[in-house]
Amino acid sequence: MGDEDIPLAGRMRTDAARSARFRPSTRAAIYRYADRMRAAKSGILAGAIVLVAALVSAIPAAAATTTAWATWQPLAGASGAYTTSVQIAAQPAMTATMTSDSRSGQVGVVSGATTWLSQGTPVGAKYGTSLNQPYLNLRPKADNATSPSTTTYSFATPTPASGWTFVLGDIDADAVRIQAIGANGQALTAAQLGFNGGFNYCAPGVVGKPSCTGDAADVPTWDAATLTLTGNAGAVDTSGASAWFEPSVPVSSLTFSFTRRAGFPVYQTWFASIARDITGTVVDEADGPLDGVALSLTDGNGTVVGTTTTAAGGTYSFPGFVASDGYTVRVTPPAGKITTGAVTAAVDLTTADAVADFTVRDIVPVAVSGRVVDGNGDPVPGVTVSVDGTTTTTTDADGTYLFDEVAVGPHTVVITPPPGYSTTDPTEPLVVPDGSEVPITLADFVLVENPDLSGSVRANGTGVPGVTVTASAGGDTVTAVTDASGGYRFPRLPAGDYVVEVTPPSGYAPVGATSQNETVASADVTGVDFELARFGALAGVVRTDDGTPVGGVVITVGTDEGTQQLTTDADGGYGLGELSPGTYTLTVTPPSGTTVVGPATLTVVVTAAGETFVDQDFTLAEAVVVPPTDPTDPDDPDVPPTTGGGQLPGTGLGSETFVWAGVGGAVLVLGVVLFLVARRRAHRD
Repeated sequence: MGDEDIPLAGRMRTDAARSARFRPSTRAAIYRYADRMRAAKSGILAGAIVLVAALVSAIPAAAATTTAWATWQPLAGASGAYTTSVQIAAQPAMTATMTSDSRSGQVGVVSGATTWLSQGTPVGAKYGTSLNQPYLNLRPKADNATSPSTTTYSFATPTPASGWTFVLGDIDADAVRIQAIGANGQALTAAQLGFNGGFNYCAPGVVGKPSCTGDAADVPTWDAATLTLTGNAGAVDTSGASAWFEPSVPVSSLTFSFTRRAGFPVYQTWFASIARDITGTVVDEADGPLDGVALSLTDGNGTVVGTTTTAAGGTYSFPGFVASDGYTVRVTPPAGKITTGAVTAAVDLTTADAVADFTVRDIVPVAVSGRVVDGNGDPVPGVTVSVDGTTTTTTDADGTYLFDEVAVGPHTVVITPPPGYSTTDPTEPLVVPDGSEVPITLADFVLVENPDLSGSVRANGTGVPGVTVTASAGGDTVTAVTDASGGYRFPRLPAGDYVVEVTPPSGYAPVGATSQNETVASADVTGVDFELARFGALAGVVRTDDGTPVGGVVITVGTDEGTQQLTTDADGGYGLGELSPGTYTLTVTPPSGTTVVGPATLTVVVTAAGETFVDQDFTLAEAVVVPPTDPTDPDDPDVPPTTGGGQLPGTGLGSETFVWAGVGGAVLVLGVVLFLVARRRAHRD
């Protein structure tokens, strides 16, 4: 539409409004005068209204597509047990709680002032620059190849099926395995994770990049078979190696298992979202645009995420919602009106803004309405209701349904209980009297809600989020994922015998049974709990007493179940992950020519908390060598003393020293003799 056409459209809307305002009313009674009102309408007016609606719907949306980077709460907790929360989008609210057993050291929520994803990166080209937008730094559980950290994001509700991204950065001398659980409790495939490629945000030529230096060829590789992102082949500690993902299905939980390969391992996580607008009009086929008409917006999870009313001109909007499919706009026609088509419209924001228009008309006698409620009297929306199995509609947010133009005579109204509900009386007799124009309101249909089965998954007294739990009965299996507090729930299960089973996630071992048998009858089943234990880890370094690392040293790890041997690497390091609760003894075997300084054996105890022991170090020193014994023994009478060179064997004394020693001996003997003589004389006296 050109600019010159907009005033024309405005004049036409004004003319239509004036004609409606000054034309005598033909709607004094909805049912009594419906036919007379329609007869009074001119074809010209109807055509003008249709043209107005077409022009209004053709006007482009005023608001542009918007993007936003996630906001984070500060990282809380301590090494091995960190938590935080992140908000990725505002409408609908897309939030997640994060738990991680990352070790400490340069971890936390970072401002984004010195490291960011610029508009010159692939993800920045779509979501904009992340300059001054926060991201999260984390590390492995311990700095060795067998102790990955496990970081899980548990979403408050399943995410939209598109319109958001996550980015993993600084994946160079390390690797990260990605696991995600969908809304149905099933693990996502590589295709559903939506790997979009690798890039280096520090590479030369990247527009708007930070001051870091990187290589455009230094990008991580993606293995779709193992869902693993691995840094450069040389495991060289570099800068900027990243990859981005856009999942194509709803996600309930997202887990990163991050493993050190070499260097100083830290990785970065960003989230971002993109939002678009929904607009439309509500028009009466006889009277034109209607203001004050209520509308609601439901997301793909069936949750009402927005409400509004039409403004002057019958227009409405739902601005700034995550760019995804699965939305539904529902109109609530004014009293005495009904939609000419469906009361709802499916909306897809994946690639562009969306428009959903509605047209209403007067109800024609005779109207039949009613409600569908649960056992507590609460409305049940979205229930299919039919008359004689031919004409159908669905209940709105208030549980209300409405049929108009129901013919004279007997009819049968039937409801189809949604999954998780049942009813003892699914039919309602209906008779429309001859000549009646009085609306008929039927008694409420009451649905019986099936019972729930619920429980929790805990480790060392703390709930474990993102754990998959299944319930199977008669070949049918349903799944659930634990929430941020470790709780899970199977709502409205049909009666039967179930096997409830937990799947321990990465980083955990089961404590006790992983399955339980439960019977669901008429009451809720609660307290179906499972216990897990975190895996522990240990690591250390073997050095000399001057601090030099020693490679190739054997460390024996002993438990009640046996022993295994580790060998230190070139940096003197060793480590072991996935340690179940228990006592572990570490014994170093000093290489030949060395000895252990300090204890040669260390003991660590891993509890259900999954502790990480990172300073299990040993110190070696060069062994002291004792010189061999001299074969010339002076006490042997068969070996005569050697006098050559003035040196006495075994004494280290010269000949001059020996002469003086002889003189001293003679004086000593003379003194003893004189002492004895003097003593004898004194005795005689």
